[in-house]
Amino acid sequence: MAHEPACSGTGSDSRMRSEAMTSSPDVSIVIVNWNTRDALKDCLDSVFANLRGVEAEVFVVDNNSNDGSCEMVDEFFPQVVLIRNQQNRGFAAANNQAIQIAKGQYVLLLNSDTIVKGDVIARSQDYLARHPDVGVMGCRVLNRDGSVQLTCSRFPTIVNLVLLASGLFRRTWPRVLGRYQIREWARDSERDVDTVTGCYMFVRKSAIEQVGLLDEAFFFYGEETDWCKRFWQNGWRLRFAPVGEIIHFGSLSSRKCNHKRDLMLTSGLIRFHRKHGGLLAALVAWVILAGFAVSRAAYWSLYALGTGRHEARQRRDHFLQVLLHYPSTWPHARGQGVLS
Repeated sequence: MAHEPACSGTGSDSRMRSEAMTSSPDVSIVIVNWNTRDALKDCLDSVFANLRGVEAEVFVVDNNSNDGSCEMVDEFFPQVVLIRNQQNRGFAAANNQAIQIAKGQYVLLLNSDTIVKGDVIARSQDYLARHPDVGVMGCRVLNRDGSVQLTCSRFPTIVNLVLLASGLFRRTWPRVLGRYQIREWARDSERDVDTVTGCYMFVRKSAIEQVGLLDEAFFFYGEETDWCKRFWQNGWRLRFAPVGEIIHFGSLSSRKCNHKRDLMLTSGLIRFHRKHGGLLAALVAWVILAGFAVSRAAYWSLYALGTGRHEARQRRDHFLQVLLHYPSTWPHARGQGVLS
């Protein structure tokens, strides 16, 4: 669930170093960055150490970082195509900048807070080459401690939103309650999925040419779910395959946005329902997610009152801020209302 927002941003400066790029890459790797300098360096180190014979071009699209990310790329990775945006354009728009000039047969969207392990890129390329009906695929994603992240899920239907908002989605029995995240599945086998998580999203370029780019109305969150829906609507299979692993540290940029992260996530889900289900579906989703925010604010308020714990007060204040700004989650023209 990534992709890097700003808590603040048209213009961009694309610096091409054609002499360092292969003229006919197999894979175009696109990394969007916002103020994750150290994590980005580790990610790029892991990419170049683990290409394993894959001819690749690597793009870093920087969304106006102020932490020296661009200078780091200049110094340590002259072979990277660096696109410097003069404002934060969001995840979808930033990825599109690179996708439009990518030359690879395949495009890998990779989060800046990931570590590529072993030959996962080579094996992903091989998997898509052997499965021409698959448009998008994902691999196993690990947490820092080596446990498996529940990446790839079903679409966030109204039923699944109810399960999410109620907390019932965490139940492993009966199995239907865990259907949204497919919790009974250990991510150790191949299967078709509705959505492939954007932290490692391996996409066939010819499928992109048919389906189109990411929808830039989604500023942050929801854009890859919408994209997956469109691939599915155009007859492409979306597939999880345990061909290898990456480590995903998780939302290093979005954490800087505190309560705005929840607001952006909510706005993305509502926009998804407005686009694919219509006004009524969006209204129902808005109410369901509002109920979740109200219940969380009430719970943490009572808990803070009863215990006085600092953490409880922080959580209370977090959800009170979400409620205060909740009207901004209704989709705006370009989805940036929650950031204003």
